[in-house]
Amino acid sequence: MRTAWDRVRHALFFEIFGLILVVPLGAVVFAMPLHDIGVVGVVSATIAMAWNYVYNLMFDTVLKRTTGTTLKSLRLRVLHAVLFELGLLIVLMPFIAWYLGITLLHALIMDIAFALFYMGYAFVFNLAYDKVFPLKEWEQQTATP
Repeated sequence: MRTAWDRVRHALFFEIFGLILVVPLGAVVFAMPLHDIGVVGVVSATIAMAWNYVYNLMFDTVLKRTTGTTLKSLRLRVLHAVLFELGLLIVLMPFIAWYLGITLLHALIMDIAFALFYMGYAFVFNLAYDKVFPLKEWEQQTATP
């Protein structure tokens, strides 16, 4: 399993690169000021970083106990990303509505759009992260679909 330091590095890299992509894109897509999307992005990233650490620790612990490894197949990576975003959606929607002064329905639409972006981004980022920072335990293992 990954160390605490590795999980912190993962969360920081994930959120920094994500913000660089999502803030300008969100401002354009939702026709809102860059500053407002930036605040929503930074607060959301802070909450997401904490959730990222806790969620990945829980997911890996369960995975290790049930399969004996933390190596993830393609199917498991998709499930991992979807469950992560669903949990985050529940927490972030009320904040987005409050801060931007929009309805919960509008906030839900925005949050779903951000979640869809981040699901794809998380899949690519985590795949790349695992290639750049592989675990020694994976050297003799291969993931199954």
